[in-house]
Amino acid sequence: MAQQHLDESTAGEVLAAHLRAQATEFLRSLRLHRESTTDAQGAEESLEAARALRRAARRIGGTLHTFRPLLDQEWATDLRPELAWLSGTLAREHAYATRLERLLDALHRLSGAPGVPSPAEADVTSVGRRSARRNGWAQPSPQGADEQGGAPRGLTVGAAKAAALLERQLTLARTRAHSTALQAFGSSRFHAVADNVAVLASEVPLSASREALEPLAAKAESNLAEAVAALPLGQAGHPYNAEALVHGLAAEAANEAQDAPWLKARALLRLHRYAQEVLRAGGDDFRLTDAGHALDRHREAADAASAAASAARTPRIAPATAYALGVLHADQRHEVEAARFDFHQAWLREAVHTP
Repeated sequence: MAQQHLDESTAGEVLAAHLRAQATEFLRSLRLHRESTTDAQGAEESLEAARALRRAARRIGGTLHTFRPLLDQEWATDLRPELAWLSGTLAREHAYATRLERLLDALHRLSGAPGVPSPAEADVTSVGRRSARRNGWAQPSPQGADEQGGAPRGLTVGAAKAAALLERQLTLARTRAHSTALQAFGSSRFHAVADNVAVLASEVPLSASREALEPLAAKAESNLAEAVAALPLGQAGHPYNAEALVHGLAAEAANEAQDAPWLKARALLRLHRYAQEVLRAGGDDFRLTDAGHALDRHREAADAASAAASAARTPRIAPATAYALGVLHADQRHEVEAARFDFHQAWLREAVHTP
């Protein structure tokens, strides 16, 4: 079906139809975002509209990158970074919220059975007590949890304070990201992007090139294959190899450098998937989808580990709090390792497409 579609249409027509569809989705999401109300349901609708807006912006930007020879060069070069700016700005608030939820869930899991630590036992501040009640942190046993087979006493005591510290830091970051997103929606820069996309929905500025779509999509696939070949997949193919954890205990710069090749592969995988969407008109490759999900989890876990490490560097925190944050950091680096293993398993599978 997809091949017949490509045979009957020129490369420019297929590309233009895809870009118009994504531009229409962008404008529809923008309209829903503007029309959302201020109550709870409206807030949820606004968040969903912002996510759809971000997805459309990413796909348009990725398509402009891969198939740029078929488009007006100056126009594509100017619009791509603006779409990346918009997508990145809208992604931050959701990323901070997801990171906080991930870290609090991990602390809850690591601290043992549900319960609320008493103020006398845990010496929790007023903010920490509110966070403990809300999230149900484990209550430390007077005899020590080690004797009862639960979480270590140091972790249960420090978990509530660690949760309160993370909640303060990441909620503040989320609030700032929300304010930045609101300012972006009202800026002349955003209105210029929206105007360009509105034009794109009706008229795609194609170049005079007669180049086919397939070679350009094959280049995106080749770039991905080259990036994946540079990954330590042999090491990642062994579960519990502790490679991600060992590097995670290194200096922050070394840690980021160790994760960078995986983040590059994630970005190139997205470009490849977006190129395949143009060629197959909506067909999905389960192998690429699963690999993409694994790399998404990799990034989320790596960012969560960095947030835990950053919180642990807060001056004058209690030793129990620092211990809980250290355990949390190690747990998230293990999640990084697990995501790499899942990517390795997905990548080695045969490609399976939807009908």
